[in-house]
Amino acid sequence: MTNENGRSAPPVTSTSIVVLTLARRIETELNAALAPLDLTVSRLGLLGHIAGVPGVSFSDLARMSGTTVQSAHTAVKALAAAGLVRDNTARPGSASAIEVTPEGARLLESARAAVAEVDDRLFGPDSDPIQRQVGDAVRAAFEGIAGS
Repeated sequence: MTNENGRSAPPVTSTSIVVLTLARRIETELNAALAPLDLTVSRLGLLGHIAGVPGVSFSDLARMSGTTVQSAHTAVKALAAAGLVRDNTARPGSASAIEVTPEGARLLESARAAVAEVDDRLFGPDSDPIQRQVGDAVRAAFEGIAGS
């Protein structure tokens, strides 16, 4: 089976497999674009969660990131060592107040530009027509949700 571009195309047998395959490609592209910033997709996600929810707790951060609290502590410690976040915890055992530093905010802006380039390459006007359709469908599905 070939697609309209004359390339071999796998038979579409499972939406899950098709989406997973595309997701892996996107993650690979994003990691490559973020590497010069010393970021990965997961590290960017964590930084984004912290920026989006100032004062977030470790347990909430773990829940949002789909990790354990221990993993969240380890990741935040690495981000703090890099000067990207600070934990304003008053003392051990008290609730955390993790926030992005000005350096972390600058890095997030640079990362947003890198992500936009990947979005354009994978889903923009010059991308594969099927991928453009997927991008359009995803954007349409989430329109208006951000403000909800």
